[in-house]
Amino acid sequence: MKIGFIGLGNVGGKLSGSLLRNGVDLMVYDLNETLIAGKVAEGADAAENPAQLMRDCDAVITCLPSPAASDAVLHEMLPEITPGKIWMEMSTTDEAEVKRLGAMVIARGGAAVDCPVSGGCHRADTGNISIFAGCDRATFDRILPLLTTMGRRILHTGDIGSASVLKVITNYLATANLITCSEALVTAKAAGMDLNTAYEAIKISSGTSFVHETESQVILNGSRDISFTMDLVKKDIGLFQEVADRAGVPLEMNPLMIKIFDDAIARFGERELSPNIIKRLEEATGLDITAPGFPPEMSDDEPEEPGYEVIPQGSVRDRA
Repeated sequence: MKIGFIGLGNVGGKLSGSLLRNGVDLMVYDLNETLIAGKVAEGADAAENPAQLMRDCDAVITCLPSPAASDAVLHEMLPEITPGKIWMEMSTTDEAEVKRLGAMVIARGGAAVDCPVSGGCHRADTGNISIFAGCDRATFDRILPLLTTMGRRILHTGDIGSASVLKVITNYLATANLITCSEALVTAKAAGMDLNTAYEAIKISSGTSFVHETESQVILNGSRDISFTMDLVKKDIGLFQEVADRAGVPLEMNPLMIKIFDDAIARFGERELSPNIIKRLEEATGLDITAPGFPPEMSDDEPEEPGYEVIPQGSVRDRA
């Protein structure tokens, strides 16, 4: 199976690296020729454009920064989609949009999957990230070996679009936790607590979380480098708001979070690293929320292992 990969940025560069590291026959494309050259040096073939990628490959993965970018790329590939071809959308995108684009692929006899990742760039780099996949079961079974090469825990979420809904839900929760971790650390410092001790207290308590155990570390280091920026957070929680609005859910927390990030973007710029949301409180209090002994960026200390399908508790497959 020859695989195409479009979008070699922070996440896509790492996911495509996992494919190459594990011997997958890979062809790549990106607007940045330097990123293409890097993957060619690792063993990939280079495509001249997205259309060639779809023509020459069995499945094409897109990992792009916005729904608009995915739309543009898919329209370039659409004439080359024939029965048996697979489009795999690994971008964080809108449920309604991925359904719309997926319908075009299916109408031409291809298969469409939304399969976003979750777990941080450091886990994308080691093949230990989690992947959600929305598609029919037959397509899922066909692409499962590919997904388990890029990720550790693979969850079939249902029909196309379902994975994108769950992805923006998880990103909403992560953003809420980033804001609360920031408030907790600033309050700890203001109350006279040692920040190293405060970090450990939260880590070993009911207050811990994935976000605390990763992003709080780079906050305390001062690098604030989690390879994610404020404009991407704003996009993700905006997509979550759209899901809630379509479902008629009167959210209270998310509109406040959007307001907080709008303020931060106005102050620091949209490409500011997302953990620097804490700078709003650092400026308001005059406090420096850094401490010794924390890493400047996260690394995955789990060894790379074969991925596997996660079966939801209580599902028919769980009971089988």
